[in-house]
Amino acid sequence: MLAKQVLFQGEALPRALPVCDHYAGTEVRMRKALQLQSELGPVFDITFDCEDGAPVGQESEHAELVASILVSPENKFNRVGIRIHDPEHPAWKSDIASLIPKVGNRVAFVTIPKVMSVSQTQEIIDEINHAAKTAGVARLIPIQVLIETYGALREVDAIAALPQVESLSFGLMDFISEHHGAIPADAMDRGQFDHPLVARAMMEISAACHAHGKVPSHNVCTNIHDLGIIKSDTLRAKNEFAYTRKWSIHPNQIPIIVEALSPSSTEVDTASAILTAAHEAQWGPIQFEGRLHDRASFRYFWGVLLKAQACGYPISPKVLQIIC
Repeated sequence: MLAKQVLFQGEALPRALPVCDHYAGTEVRMRKALQLQSELGPVFDITFDCEDGAPVGQESEHAELVASILVSPENKFNRVGIRIHDPEHPAWKSDIASLIPKVGNRVAFVTIPKVMSVSQTQEIIDEINHAAKTAGVARLIPIQVLIETYGALREVDAIAALPQVESLSFGLMDFISEHHGAIPADAMDRGQFDHPLVARAMMEISAACHAHGKVPSHNVCTNIHDLGIIKSDTLRAKNEFAYTRKWSIHPNQIPIIVEALSPSSTEVDTASAILTAAHEAQWGPIQFEGRLHDRASFRYFWGVLLKAQACGYPISPKVLQIIC
């Protein structure tokens, strides 16, 4: 019997997404990101940004540009998403009406920013689904949601529970800006992990995601040159707040984020050996290198291999048959 049939009886299965989500808003940066993805493989996602990337007054033209690049041969792996305008912006519906008929069959996900509630989130998802159905797109497009308001934070568990939502991201800067100076500016940078209100928000988003089998995505690191700070921020988000995905805003950040959030070769080898032994024992308790393992730890190591697969790590066909 396969691992997920035994280990996840009725539970929400964790989703596997590339561990890095790289944002690009201008034509040069979008094409550069696609070139890097072509070289490295689909080990990171790209989000074409229609919110902050669109010049004021040129939202329609920018959406046309995004669509043309996304459906071009440059997009080799179909791991490119789009961020539309927020629901308070007059262009959010026109983004959907313009983009979904053109990119609906190839877009990896749609990111919705600055939602205020679960009902508003569902309203936007319904608009996306209507546009897709009208255009003959025979799929439900995965949705990612930015949590950056107190309204969304109050209902974060319900938002994470929406079936079409696959990931929640923390919108650090907008969240802090909403406090109108009450949270110091350092919390937009390295102080984010230690400020109680910010740390609470990060924790609640992560917990909601894990409760519903969704992917928590950590916000940007504003430092684009100090590789040590980028790595440290990524590891703190991973080890202290259980984030399994992180934004990138500069190509320098991508390989560091991918390495920091991907399982090591030792972790993959250990997980493969334990799940192989568990499978041979028909998922009963086993001993491995002097330690007892049962279904609780089997679930953990299954997750390690799922993440490794999403990161492009080569896994033996025998182990793949067990975990898939």
